[in-house]
Amino acid sequence: MPSPTETPELAGSAAGRPRRLVVLRHAKSAWPDGVADPDRPLGPRGLRDAPAAGRFLAGSGPLPDLALCSPARRARRTWELVAAEFDGPVPTRHDARLYGADVPDLLDVLREVHDEVVTLLLVGHNPGLEELVLRLAGSAAGDALDRVRTKFPTSAVAVLTWSGTWPDLSPGVAFLADLTVPRGARDPR
Repeated sequence: MPSPTETPELAGSAAGRPRRLVVLRHAKSAWPDGVADPDRPLGPRGLRDAPAAGRFLAGSGPLPDLALCSPARRARRTWELVAAEFDGPVPTRHDARLYGADVPDLLDVLREVHDEVVTLLLVGHNPGLEELVLRLAGSAAGDALDRVRTKFPTSAVAVLTWSGTWPDLSPGVAFLADLTVPRGARDPR
């Protein structure tokens, strides 16, 4: 995955230092009877895929300086399994505004991030995350934008880069540097 300084869109920008926003949709959840939506757990596939997402993130660039996570059970558990694959702890904040958030709500949260944070991981839900990626990305590597438009599935990881500050986030400002959907291996039994 290219670093923010390797993307041509950012090389000439003087708007600020490069930032990296990693958008992670929670892993596949279960739908148990009688369980309220915020309390839904991960399903078997989600329990396999979340660690795979963690391994991908651990090997694909700098660890996040901060993780912002929805308080929904499936998002929290996804983050726990992802973070377990990292070499060290990542400061984490669970923000109730991320549950069921639309793009304006997500942007409000992101624009509050402290300037010291260069790489931020956002763990949340669709359709808000998919719409956020599509709104922020003015350009992309390969067919990444088309793939997001088609589907932003559970455990999808989108990496957006731009030069500037968190309050600078606006439509089309970012480069979609990577899109991947890590999947864990099934038990061969």
